[in-house]
Amino acid sequence: MSETMRVPFGMARPRSQEPGDREEAIAYFSMEIGISADIPTYSGGLGVLAGDTARAAADLSIPMIVVTLLYRNGYFEQYLDANGNQTEAPVRWNPAEVLRPVTPRTTVEIEGRTVHVRAWRHTVQGVSGGHVNVLFLDTDLEENDPWDRALTDDLYGGDRRYRLAQEALLGLGGVAMLHELGLDGKLIHHMNEGHSALLTLGLVERAMEALGQQEPDEETIEAVRQQCVFTTHTPVPAGHDKFEWDLVTSILGPERSQILLTLGCGHEGMLNMTYLALRFSRYVNGVALRHGEISADMFPDYPIDSITNGADVDMWTAQPFRDLYCRHIAEWQHDNQYLRYALAIPLEEIQEAHLQAKQALLDEVKRRTGQELDLQALTIGFARRATEYKRADLLFEDIERLKRIARKVGPLQILYAGKAHPRDEGGKRLIRTVSEAAKQLEGHVPVVYLEDYDIELARYLISGVDVWLNTPLKPHEASGTSGMKCTFNGIPSLSVLDGWWVEGHIEGITGWAIGDRDSTSEPDQELADLYDKLQHTIMPLYYDTPDEYARVMRYCIAFNGSFFNTQRMVSQYWKSAYHRVITQVERDSCPTERPDTPPA
Repeated sequence: MSETMRVPFGMARPRSQEPGDREEAIAYFSMEIGISADIPTYSGGLGVLAGDTARAAADLSIPMIVVTLLYRNGYFEQYLDANGNQTEAPVRWNPAEVLRPVTPRTTVEIEGRTVHVRAWRHTVQGVSGGHVNVLFLDTDLEENDPWDRALTDDLYGGDRRYRLAQEALLGLGGVAMLHELGLDGKLIHHMNEGHSALLTLGLVERAMEALGQQEPDEETIEAVRQQCVFTTHTPVPAGHDKFEWDLVTSILGPERSQILLTLGCGHEGMLNMTYLALRFSRYVNGVALRHGEISADMFPDYPIDSITNGADVDMWTAQPFRDLYCRHIAEWQHDNQYLRYALAIPLEEIQEAHLQAKQALLDEVKRRTGQELDLQALTIGFARRATEYKRADLLFEDIERLKRIARKVGPLQILYAGKAHPRDEGGKRLIRTVSEAAKQLEGHVPVVYLEDYDIELARYLISGVDVWLNTPLKPHEASGTSGMKCTFNGIPSLSVLDGWWVEGHIEGITGWAIGDRDSTSEPDQELADLYDKLQHTIMPLYYDTPDEYARVMRYCIAFNGSFFNTQRMVSQYWKSAYHRVITQVERDSCPTERPDTPPA
């Protein structure tokens, strides 16, 4: 049985506890979670962030329990042919080999049927003895209808009926499972995106039942609101889940559908999961400063704060840098802010650690593809979910210029990775475009697209490349965390100023900007910046003044690694969202003097 163990220096392993054995304070709901490659219940950044959040909560001994769904088919294995055409196959894994069953079971009503639900447990251990339990809800039980048994087969699979039923299972079933564990009434419920927003309906129903109410009053609504926190991750209206009322009534039943309408949860004739979460949350935040501003403009009737995402330092730091930090910064795992002291690490030691991580990456590339790359050549990494707004093809707008850059300045090689959703034809087209560009650049610039991007491959990429490329179409990048992971390994970014990079970018210090800080993209300017900075700034720095390049790497660790981590992020959630009730009065009043300041 697999458990995520991150206990350093031979520290005794703490006793695993069953869910409900202690006074959990926060129930963190997420449609997906990325814990490890052998638990393939994640598709990309949202799930990996959830896994990193659980790890940081365990590090900080914050009493959290995570609720998610079990996906028996994983998020598919990706296969690419010689032309970059993607095909998919289910992931073969056995939950019983890596998870532990939880004794209590529960039920949830879907389409008038009683759906039986069990849970599996995984325990995340922190670096100082804390732990967080993750519950995976599962409907693959003999008592269930075949369609209901398949509800926990596929992540983001099926049609809208399947999707809403899954969201009902996560929200309503999750609340019911916590009740069976004896945890209801004690928890703050944190919705990681709107997929789990129906948990608010489950809380309203339990409050009504306790009070003998036929319909909720304002006091009941406010009591539920005080239990809920919501993090939105989507900066464009089209990305928010919406369901037609006929479908809502069919899945949830007429009584629940009517309760939602009575509570004012209809929006433009549909059930909008984001508005449902907003309606019932006492604290709402975006996932970066700019994203918080965009979200506040999208939802002007709701106060929306910002807590910028982070990544888990212990998870994403390659072994050579782990060894380096243990030599120079003894407390780096227990308090990630100590990475600030990387400023004192000698440049030659950073260079040596990077070469070791880069060699490990190139060895993995050869193992997977048979292609041998050059350890000394500047290596660009681009690994994101393959979807159109991330613009994986922007680098190849001018193939001839790329050839000239490599010929005149120095060797250049490029590594790509990322899965396209099986129904995302635009994302699949991007993979084919990269494959075609690789053929056109053959003999000039090696381009390798690595299949089946997952956590393990990501760990090689974010530690072994020389520069991380990120080219989203503004303002579609809510935050992004891949570039954050790079900073723990000293890898600078060349990125569009969107998401987290608006906060992390210091030109020539932590990396380089593509375009300016305006909220929309100017493709011509971005393309010019991309090529010009690569040709005239980054590659000359890398080849002609390697110590100066290493200095940029050191600044990445000290300035960005020490801040863009989940220990800082979860600490902010604890102070701003979990530990105290946020009211509009508190938000709007910012005293200019300390209470004990004497009068002038």
